[in-house]
Amino acid sequence: MKQQIHYTQALPEYQIKFSKVFKGNGKIERKFYEEESLRLQYELVKLQKWIIDNEKRLLVIFEGMDTAGKSSTIKEFNNYLNPREARSVALPKPNSKELGQWYFQRHIKQIPNAGEIVFFDRSWYNRAGIEQVFGFCTQAQHDHFYKQVNGVEEMLVDDGILFFKFYMNISKETQQNRIKDRENDPLKSWKLSKLDYESMEKYAEYEKLRDKMFRLSGTPYAPWCELDANDKKRARLNAIRYLLSNIDYEGKNRHVITGVDEKITKLHNKG
Repeated sequence: MKQQIHYTQALPEYQIKFSKVFKGNGKIERKFYEEESLRLQYELVKLQKWIIDNEKRLLVIFEGMDTAGKSSTIKEFNNYLNPREARSVALPKPNSKELGQWYFQRHIKQIPNAGEIVFFDRSWYNRAGIEQVFGFCTQAQHDHFYKQVNGVEEMLVDDGILFFKFYMNISKETQQNRIKDRENDPLKSWKLSKLDYESMEKYAEYEKLRDKMFRLSGTPYAPWCELDANDKKRARLNAIRYLLSNIDYEGKNRHVITGVDEKITKLHNKG
């Protein structure tokens, strides 16, 4: 399966009256979002049934800037899926034993079994970004990661795993505003850490490493789908659309799955 991106205007947000879809700030209205999200949820349930019935394996990686909405997007995917056959993985910092293992080892343990969907909330690409920014790995380890990562991913795909990589991108201004929002909301305060503030100060370094990651690990067999997540809701919808459009599951409603929004999605697959 070679992933492709199909840009289209045949999306509900471009077929309905503008004022019914978009707010004055250009972001989509909640009512429209909830209605379109529900249409996509029906398709995700069909996809999971097909995966279970055919013993397929689906692995989806989410990377992105801090506060870009990785966790909430995974939650959107998982809303109506059978939790016994779909799980989210967010690994903590490696312990002393894991630090002595092959770098990919603890992630490989989480690879989906037959009939299962697994979402990675951050992944082995920590070594491409945050570990390099804060010196949690050496330059030699960072370079060695890039010598191995494409081979690892090619083996996963060659073994029949349906493998998707999403990167959620936001502007520095959006990141600053979301951190302020978390500061002022007691229900979100747990999301904040000292590292979030330090990451905000190193936004430009993250940008350079992000572009390096796209260039070195965006391959034809494991491309990066970059999402403009300044509007989280539009990013979520287009992440689901992209994934569903690239899998020929049984019962797909092709009136619902028509493609993705060119304003929100971009594919990196040069290798």
